[in-house]
Amino acid sequence: MIFEAVKSMIAKQLKVDEATITADSRLIEDLKADSANVMVMIMDLEDKYGIMVEDDQIMKLKTVGDVVAYIEAHQ
Repeated sequence: MIFEAVKSMIAKQLKVDEATITADSRLIEDLKADSANVMVMIMDLEDKYGIMVEDDQIMKLKTVGDVVAYIEAHQ
């Protein structure tokens, strides 16, 4: 399941408890990601799922659910 994989990746990268991450968790406000964290996460997801995230779309990915929906729509 994409959500579980994304959640696990975010938990490892940001060093947060995976159990606290929900689809509604905001990357910056709730999970304390900074722009560098987000860029690394996007690159990892692009590699893992064979997708390309356009630069103008990155700023629209505010929550974990947004990231999952984007991956599902572009696979």
